[in-house]
Amino acid sequence: MAPDIPQTVKQWNVTSHDGTAGFDALAFSEQQVPRLGDSEVLVKMHAASLNYRDLIIPQGSYPFPVADNVVPGSDGAGTVLAVGHQVTRFQPGDKVVTLFNQEHIGGPITKDNAETGLGGTRHGVLRSVAAFNEQGLVRQPAGLTAAQVLKDLGADHVLNYRENQDWGAEAKRITGGVGVDHIVEVAGPKSMAQSLKAVKVSGLISIVGFVGGHTKDQPGFLECLTNLCTTRGILVGSRKQMEDMCLAIEGNPERLRPVVDKKSFTLEQLKEAYEYQWSGQHFGKVCVTIA
Repeated sequence: MAPDIPQTVKQWNVTSHDGTAGFDALAFSEQQVPRLGDSEVLVKMHAASLNYRDLIIPQGSYPFPVADNVVPGSDGAGTVLAVGHQVTRFQPGDKVVTLFNQEHIGGPITKDNAETGLGGTRHGVLRSVAAFNEQGLVRQPAGLTAAQVLKDLGADHVLNYRENQDWGAEAKRITGGVGVDHIVEVAGPKSMAQSLKAVKVSGLISIVGFVGGHTKDQPGFLECLTNLCTTRGILVGSRKQMEDMCLAIEGNPERLRPVVDKKSFTLEQLKEAYEYQWSGQHFGKVCVTIA
């Protein structure tokens, strides 16, 4: 290893995921830098952003497999420090971002590659240095800043579900009774009834999360049938789709930018970052600065 490569790594681990310890299951330590395999890339992590998934894993409510003592976090960015002998896609100095499912390269998702998620079954990004298989990384889009928030997101109407619990009917009203073409449903069971109220005939509801938690009081078969819409579950994209997304970001630098919360945290403050996002005070992605 080159002399400028750190010998130790600062990292977090999820010591239990049955919910008994909550965020106290997060443990911070300093370990040896992982040994680099022939097909692996050693990355100095610069920043990471949190997902709802990261929060519910130590809370014990994540419904998918989780490895014991896993390093949390799926979304990270960094710089390549070193590469294994068989690596062909990257070289030291390259700026990279991580792929959520490390083995989903292209095409439809399968049961096997859906179980290769960082921060779940694979060690994640909330550490200072990390080794990833070269297939699980993508070149970072050119021109990105660490935290840039658009002042004008282009929304014509804003409906606050806290202020208007019947927001589905209001969405139908402001579209002249027609309804919404495409709903990205992130709250899940607790708001699905409102999404069905809001969607237009032959519209689409893409279910991507369940941040609202679980409930038995959710729409049944007839409610879904009579709304005449398409409802589908969405996980995350493949590496090919992520590469296409990065190209789109590069080609539209003034229009395509992530919305980042005004408050950021250091790696050592990870528990505070979890608590902050859990409280719902954030607007946009909560980011952790690593190095």
